[in-house]
Amino acid sequence: MALHIALLGAESTGKSQLGLALQDHLARNTRLRPALVTEYLREWCNREGRTPRPDEQMAIAIEQQARGQAAARDHDVVLHDTTPLMTAVYSDQLFQDSSLYPFAIQAQSGMDATLLMALDLPWVADSMRDGPHAQAPTDRLVRRALRAAKLDFSVVGGRGDDRLAQALNALGPLLRAHVAPGDGLFSRLMQRDDSLGGEWHCEHCDDAACEHASRRQRR
Repeated sequence: MALHIALLGAESTGKSQLGLALQDHLARNTRLRPALVTEYLREWCNREGRTPRPDEQMAIAIEQQARGQAAARDHDVVLHDTTPLMTAVYSDQLFQDSSLYPFAIQAQSGMDATLLMALDLPWVADSMRDGPHAQAPTDRLVRRALRAAKLDFSVVGGRGDDRLAQALNALGPLLRAHVAPGDGLFSRLMQRDDSLGGEWHCEHCDDAACEHASRRQRR
């Protein structure tokens, strides 16, 4: 059965770049077969030349979920960039429509790990993005939805290799059981677990600056 890893976050927070980096790292350093499922919303907007109307949001969320499930049939790890939860958040933020949350939360509950992007990267504008002013409200809605559903998540920040390292640290407990001693990632995870020295309980562990983010406990 495939592992499902969600990459969530506001616009221009590095979800796609991290997804590509994780896919490449897992392909090179493990025997796992990773798949990256890209954001259907962006594909839809590029095809239609506009953003979706409120009545079109659910179909986009359903298609995003279907693509992730399809990828799981012949891969060991599915990296979701993103999940229906982001569609639900955008629908709530832009149209004050919360009707997508039940479907989105059900889909999100099937994720084995969720990585939430920190708001620490420079804004990159494009024709489909709202603007940097929308990042913090989006982030708040994502966190609120995850916490209300009691779904664990880890925040990852930094740039380039630093962000990848934070993501791998957060995913360590999940991936450790699925990599072999001969894999390049195995020794890294062993060293990381040894350095942590056991379980950690931290009231700030959804903060990207906290080195124990991967030990986040459900509350």
